[in-house]
Amino acid sequence: MDGILPLWKPKGFTSHDCVSKARGIMRTKKIGHTGTLDPEVEGVLPLCVGKATKIVPFLTDTEKVYEAEVTLGYSTDTEDATGSLLEKSSVHTLDQEEVEHTLRQFEGDITQIPPMYSAVKVKGKKLYEYAREGIEVERPSRRVTIRSIELTKDVETHPDETATFSIRVVCSKGTYIRTLCVDIGQAIGYPAHMSHLVRTRTGDIGENDCLTFEEIQHHVDEGQAREDLLLPISSGLSHLEVWDVNEQVKNMVDNGRVLEEPTAIHASPFVVSYEGEALAIYEKHPRKPGLVKPVRVFK
Repeated sequence: MDGILPLWKPKGFTSHDCVSKARGIMRTKKIGHTGTLDPEVEGVLPLCVGKATKIVPFLTDTEKVYEAEVTLGYSTDTEDATGSLLEKSSVHTLDQEEVEHTLRQFEGDITQIPPMYSAVKVKGKKLYEYAREGIEVERPSRRVTIRSIELTKDVETHPDETATFSIRVVCSKGTYIRTLCVDIGQAIGYPAHMSHLVRTRTGDIGENDCLTFEEIQHHVDEGQAREDLLLPISSGLSHLEVWDVNEQVKNMVDNGRVLEEPTAIHASPFVVSYEGEALAIYEKHPRKPGLVKPVRVFK
């Protein structure tokens, strides 16, 4: 049983919880997730099953799409609605054009400092472990790419002197939407936090492709094959170039052979495919120009 289980992660579950539950339903231990989602966040969480676990880092590396709500008026220590109050400032009026102009400033390559409540490691220890101990440490900045960001729900002001608006973000891996919301608020001139988040796409796997745990369990209870729930391995590699090979080359690929670099391929790494089935991921050989070597073989 090899492929990608396109899970719609429910609120209240960690990504590890989802893997554990899926292992029970699918009756296999060989399952890995493709990018952590916080417990209070729902959305697309592809789970790689069987041989598909070999592509976890490649699927994790894909673009993501998020729908988020930004709340202006106060910030929290976790940068989301679950945290403790840090700073407060009343919002009475907010110009929507100013918000839209500010959002455009965040498109492209930006620098982020990960939140203290995150799994980023500093000196072998996760930041949230320091945060729980009340220890503030210097956090390494990171460059991420915001492919696009747009307003999806108009600005609303509220009686409690806060304001909210919703955004849709297409971004690179490693982007902290919580931090993005805080930075947007600061650029507008108010303390802010992320009050809601849903991930609607990972790579080419979207909300419409996904199944809830209830739907997965119902499928199994009806006696249908678990394999029928899986997307092919290739669906998690659609962001890579594909080299279609003949049977002779297929046999060499299955045996993990080093091959001559195909003239039709310009990027590295790339997928090697035979009759629509992904056989392996190859890359340019680091020491032998003109040759390519296997990174992952799915046989």
